[in-house]
Amino acid sequence: MNPRSIGFQLTAWYAGVSAVVFVLLGGFMYLGMKHHLEKNLRETQSKRAGVIAETLVARVAQLGEPLVIQEIRESYAPELNSRFIRVTRPDGTVLYVCGVPADLSFDPAKVPPPAAVVARAYARVESPPDSESLLIVTGPVPTATGTFRIEVGASLGPLQAVLREWLVTFTLAFPLLLAVAAGGGWFLARRALEPVRKIIHGAEQISSHNLGERLPVPRTGDELERLSTALNQMIARLDEALSHNRRFMADASHELRTPLTILRGELETMLQQTDGAPELQDRLGSVLEEVERLAKIVEHLFALSRLDAGEAQAESVQFDLGQLVASTAEQMSLLAEDKRVTLNCLAPRAVSVEGDRARLKQVVVNLLDNAIKYTPQGGSVTLSVVAAPHVGKALLEVTDTGIGIPAGALPHVFERFFRVDKARSRELGGAGIGLSIVKAICTAHGGQVEAASEEGRGTRFRVLLPLADKSDETKDTHNAG
Repeated sequence: MNPRSIGFQLTAWYAGVSAVVFVLLGGFMYLGMKHHLEKNLRETQSKRAGVIAETLVARVAQLGEPLVIQEIRESYAPELNSRFIRVTRPDGTVLYVCGVPADLSFDPAKVPPPAAVVARAYARVESPPDSESLLIVTGPVPTATGTFRIEVGASLGPLQAVLREWLVTFTLAFPLLLAVAAGGGWFLARRALEPVRKIIHGAEQISSHNLGERLPVPRTGDELERLSTALNQMIARLDEALSHNRRFMADASHELRTPLTILRGELETMLQQTDGAPELQDRLGSVLEEVERLAKIVEHLFALSRLDAGEAQAESVQFDLGQLVASTAEQMSLLAEDKRVTLNCLAPRAVSVEGDRARLKQVVVNLLDNAIKYTPQGGSVTLSVVAAPHVGKALLEVTDTGIGIPAGALPHVFERFFRVDKARSRELGGAGIGLSIVKAICTAHGGQVEAASEEGRGTRFRVLLPLADKSDETKDTHNAG
């Protein structure tokens, strides 16, 4: 996924917010659990201290110290239950202190006494050396012989173990929660951007040949609906403008054909009637050449207008591309001989394609004419046709050893009226339309054309056309039989 894409940023933002929420929620839960456990432990120790104070320590004068100590040991068994109990006389001496608990969690002898005189019950946390921390509730016990002090506590180890287990569980679950959040964010981002993808897909399918189509308009009432509507309006305006330009080019080229034909006929007649005037003949011949060039340009414009109107396959039939290339090369061999250019044709039979035979012949003629035109004397031009069944394509290549095309001009050779060298193209009769016609015909036949060239070493044009379906060919042969 592209980290700069909207989908990635929405997913990352959602996952980040979820992670922060999880961390904050986990922190609040940890602090709340810690507070709740400590509160329960404190209340339990306070109740136990109150019971011991009321039932035993407060009656020490009546029961006697030995009986009080015995009752504490028998009733509460602090060593077995890992509890801390200490009773201090009014003079500061210890009446009773529990022994080391069975789990060795703390040493009662290392627990320091309260730092001040106890006036009321309170809780404190002590951390003796090499022992677990203790939560101790300390309170005064008034008696007839003075105020005793009682301390009852328990280890914080179990409480801390519960908190550690919770932290471990949260730490292990956090990546899973984050992954679920990221997956949810990705799903929501894809769902939110689905209308955008549909708009993009629709826009990619629209070209100058199908401007009548429109983009899907999501009925969301937001910016996406407005964007789709605005793009459809723009496409409609482009369709209208292109239609106007096509009509103008078609009408103009059609209207120019008749006066050019008349002008050419008049010039030819005048040229025949100027016997004995060489200078006038030269001038009329030059004008006639320009008229011929202009007529050729008009014919190309007329062809382009028909191609733009979708007339590239007026007669779609299945035929052998190799045979078409071979016959076309033979017809144009005289042009190569006049230029002293060697023409090689490698066109095996049985390379079947489907389309307008005349249009595809025009592709071969234009490419071959260009190759011969820009190849100097002594050079060579090679035509080859091969079938590539693994990709379902027929490959036509026209390679020459001519002057080549500069690297900067190569991406523009199929643009209309583009000429690499205007002076050179005018001298050779080029108007920059022939390759545009080639591309338009190939595109209309579901194919493509590409050029590769190295200046000073030659150029190669490659045409890829879909192979005809063999089943159709067999069916046609059977019907013909």
